Amino acid sequence: MTPLHDRDGWLWLDGDWLPWRDAKTHLLTHTLHYGMGCFEGVRAYEGPQGTNLFRVGEHTRRLLDSAHALDVPVVFDEQALIEAQRQCVVKNDLSNAYLKPTVFFGAEGLGLRAKGLSVHVMIAAWDLGDYISAEAASLGLRALTSSWARHHVNISLCRAKTNGHYVNSMLALNTAVKAGFDETIMLDPEGYVAEASAANVFLLRDGVLHTPEVTSCLQGITRDSVIHLAREMLGLEVRERRITRDELYTADEAFVTGTAAEILPLRELDGRHIGARAGAPLPGQPIAGDSVTAQLQRLYRQVTRGELDGRLAQYDTWLTPA
Repeated sequence: MTPLHDRDGWLWLDGDWLPWRDAKTHLLTHTLHYGMGCFEGVRAYEGPQGTNLFRVGEHTRRLLDSAHALDVPVVFDEQALIEAQRQCVVKNDLSNAYLKPTVFFGAEGLGLRAKGLSVHVMIAAWDLGDYISAEAASLGLRALTSSWARHHVNISLCRAKTNGHYVNSMLALNTAVKAGFDETIMLDPEGYVAEASAANVFLLRDGVLHTPEVTSCLQGITRDSVIHLAREMLGLEVRERRITRDELYTADEAFVTGTAAEILPLRELDGRHIGARAGAPLPGQPIAGDSVTAQLQRLYRQVTRGELDGRLAQYDTWLTPA
């Protein structure tokens, strides 16, 4: 894979277009030192009607909400940022893309008071490729419950997608990966399931879909999409509530959701095979095609790619043409 810095293309910075290879920031950029900034991950997908950005309005609103919660003033409004993201896909001649709009402080000074600093907004877009292999997406992930807790609501802003928060996620994920696992499940400070390293968590038990309430976890846009699809297309009851880790052990199915990850099955947690009670496929075998996880994977793929026949037509508002 070509390193991100070593490619041609264009980035949007503060309303202007910058050649990809000329994208430089100063070593004393405030956000590099203190993590005070926010970002989004947005996907664009190629489909029968061309390339569309998926729920770019919701992502952009969350970016501005994050900046406002951090008390970082952004001069660009939602429509200007959406248009910039559209143009970023077009200008880079991308059919499928991952976009990363980011708000960050400049290099006028350092220190916690953050006085007199400029605020910058940049947007980059590139072809992410497959986040995980098709085989792994079918077989599912092996996860380890992390010893690193997710932030408490009074320690940081849990609904803001803040740059510095991801140190917490990286510590948890890297510990799990070094131990031979694919993913980690993080608990909140009270010991309830919060989320994966960068994805929300769902479990199915006796025909009801459950997901942690958004107190110490991010209010994911893919999470919201899955809740809509589960309720409206599959007729499932969805409950947002506190969940304990042993409920994941004994779930009929479990999966994680995120913009990059989309929907990935969770087949094992802490050495327990998830779905054993419900007769789930043994380790090394793909998830059943009629499982709720597989059905949601198919529905999500159709909606994001603009394959909106029949009842799926109601989700056309989630798509913005590039």
